[in-house]
Amino acid sequence: MDYVFPPAPQASAAVEGSAARFPVRRIFCVGRNYAAHVREMGKDPDRDPPFFFTKHAGALVEHGATVPYPPETEDLHHEAELVVAIGTGGRDIAEADALSHVWGYAVGNDLTRRDLQAVAKKQGRPWDWAKDFDASAVVGPVHPVASVGHPDKGFIRLMVNGETRQDGDLAEMIWTVPEVISILSQSMKLEPGDLIMTGTPAGVGALVPGDTCEIEIEGLGRVEFAIGPRG
Repeated sequence: MDYVFPPAPQASAAVEGSAARFPVRRIFCVGRNYAAHVREMGKDPDRDPPFFFTKHAGALVEHGATVPYPPETEDLHHEAELVVAIGTGGRDIAEADALSHVWGYAVGNDLTRRDLQAVAKKQGRPWDWAKDFDASAVVGPVHPVASVGHPDKGFIRLMVNGETRQDGDLAEMIWTVPEVISILSQSMKLEPGDLIMTGTPAGVGALVPGDTCEIEIEGLGRVEFAIGPRG
């Protein structure tokens, strides 16, 4: 196929224990999926249907990266998350069948320009500029289901410069992974290569240039990145 200029390289994530890469198509994110985090953001946790926002695949950065401090913010926040990697697509996926669509799991961090998010909330505007910016999706190596199973409990922790900021458990998610997949697939067809960031526990906070951030999920290892000077 002939293009007027070379297309962007395929975004991809590393695969644990393999030289092969996981091609990334889209990144979906679940908002407010841990009760304690919902409370710290000033809301009451409930079982209303979850809501979603997105990040573009090119926002992905990997373990060991240095993330430039993004423009237009003075309040960049970390959000440790379990990432679900979809291997088999589908629409209107039944909750009972949802896990069969999962290829693997990874450790992630949904970086957020919190001050821009606050303005968007106040004005009733979308969260795009707060959530979907360059290098805003930190994703570690994807662990195949064949190696790790389907984690539904176990610690999820985040440290900044060696100090623990977030310390939760996957079992505290309001909406489980099968529920999230099923609900999301009712709105649009999921495709192989889609990633789903499943929400963050309490303890979100600011990052500044020079910080080193580590996220660890039980059974999925540790991901580390640094915050560089303003980009």
